[in-house]
Amino acid sequence: MVSTLDDTKRLAIAGALEDMKALQNLIIENEQTLSGECADQEICDRLRDMHRDDQKNMGVLDTVIVQYGVKGQPKQTTLEMVEKTRKLMSGSELTLFEKFAQHELLKHGQVMKGLLIHKAAQVVGADIEAAITPLNTLNFENRAHQEQLKGILEILGVRELTGKDPDQGIWARVQDAIAAFTGVAGSVVTRTDTEMSIRDLIRMDHTKVNTLFGEIQSTDDPQKIQEFFGQIYKDLSAHSEAEEQIVYPAVRPYYEDTQELYQEQAEMKQMLEQIKTLSPSSSNFKDQVKQLMDAVMHHVRQEENEMFPKIRDNFSDEQQKQMATEFKTVKSQFMEKMAAAMK
Repeated sequence: MVSTLDDTKRLAIAGALEDMKALQNLIIENEQTLSGECADQEICDRLRDMHRDDQKNMGVLDTVIVQYGVKGQPKQTTLEMVEKTRKLMSGSELTLFEKFAQHELLKHGQVMKGLLIHKAAQVVGADIEAAITPLNTLNFENRAHQEQLKGILEILGVRELTGKDPDQGIWARVQDAIAAFTGVAGSVVTRTDTEMSIRDLIRMDHTKVNTLFGEIQSTDDPQKIQEFFGQIYKDLSAHSEAEEQIVYPAVRPYYEDTQELYQEQAEMKQMLEQIKTLSPSSSNFKDQVKQLMDAVMHHVRQEENEMFPKIRDNFSDEQQKQMATEFKTVKSQFMEKMAAAMK
């Protein structure tokens, strides 16, 4: 399958997500560094809260990257900027106020990158919107963090210039702004776990592939059809690999029809390979995709209606989260292999 214009767009979004991951790692490092240098207890407490949020959000970002299903690379300029900032933050060249100012700029950049990815997803495809939905958590929490950092900058800036404390009404304004963002975000920012459960991840995959099938059925543009099927091929291949390595072996003692799930996925893989040989403009391409969609949707219903209750009833929350972590690892490794094979 040759690349299309939208393949290029999808790769650009994948690169932007990797840029965010590089920046998120730096943000977490900065918060540890700044906590060690700051003597103000209230500021330190707020930094620790941000640090906790950012560690959770790294897990969310990892999930988005895996669910997105396209492997990208961070820009060289991003990596160079990260390294330069890391040296500045760990050295003595900047004052504490200046270090916090650098940190606030990183947060701003992270907010803008996340919002741009969200907007780009709306242009490229509904399947991408489905995959990156958890990114809203980062966008809202980073925006709330920015407001807190503005308050911290006012305090440290006044102290640096005058040697005195500023009006502590700063914190009241900050809290009002944070409350406003939280109200807009709603339940998006009420997450407390670093990892979704395995059922959440599998359901996200199901939603995304169903969206892709709908996009194929709604267009007659061969390039679009090729693009959407190419993503279905990659997503279903990685999804089935992760389920067969992680989920099915774990659930087999509790679900007697596990072997049927293996067999159904073997049949779907054969259908994928058969469709891959066809031209997207051929008369029976969509018919073949429709047959694949019917098989996938039957499989989805069996997993969500029958397998999911077995997971819920026989695995603790922690076990389900651990399974999700392993599921993401296998998917990521498999996608890396597919990307390398396509070069």
